Amino acid sequence: MKAIILSAGQGSRLGHLVDDKPKCLIDFHGRSLLDRQLDTLEACGVHEAVVVTGFHDELVNEAIARRSGGPKVRTIYNPFYKVADNTGSLFMAREELGGDCLVWNGDTLVSRALMARVVGNGRPGICVTIDRKESYDEDDMKVVTAEDGRLRAIGKRIAQGVNAESIGLLAFRSGGAEQFRDAIERAMRTAEGTTIWYLRVIHHLAQTAEVWTLDIKGEEWGEVDFPADVDNALVLTGRWDALEKSAAA
Repeated sequence: MKAIILSAGQGSRLGHLVDDKPKCLIDFHGRSLLDRQLDTLEACGVHEAVVVTGFHDELVNEAIARRSGGPKVRTIYNPFYKVADNTGSLFMAREELGGDCLVWNGDTLVSRALMARVVGNGRPGICVTIDRKESYDEDDMKVVTAEDGRLRAIGKRIAQGVNAESIGLLAFRSGGAEQFRDAIERAMRTAEGTTIWYLRVIHHLAQTAEVWTLDIKGEEWGEVDFPADVDNALVLTGRWDALEKSAAA
């Protein structure tokens, strides 16, 4: 299995934290967000990663070059990161969408236990990792699922029937990546192609084909979009580090 990590954006909603570096390089207890993603992949048996870069790509490349272990990593530069949403990043990396692979937002931290569930899940085709909570706000990537786990709808503007949220981690198997790649290419040829999120493409696929979900409720993860998210992620990563040290002792 291979992972494609979308780390092209600056993360401007984080303010001065990203004045001189992309948010994937924000430090959490001595390791950057990207380092933690790569270490999590390696720990769960994913030994190949493709990082899509954009804002200060030279800093990301330098950070990857300093790593001494973990998965084999290569980068793809998205020169359109300022004007195209993350569908543009996947369009740049579309040749990597094949076989068994993950697509992971570059601003999402997940526990090793959560990633192990995603990697170990054998659902064929396209599978969106979801979590559930009591209520959802306007910034959540809201999801509507059927009782059997099929995806019915996904998007920030859904108003009815919401029963989950996407955590920004998808798995593709058994032709699912190729199906997604073809849909990305079609989407980028539309008038709105550069302005849409890749999960909008997933939403359209789910209207005519099977797209599945994996419910990881109870596992720990965090998205880093706002300054308050950094504080929450520091708590999470501190707890994960303590657990790893305890397990290694």
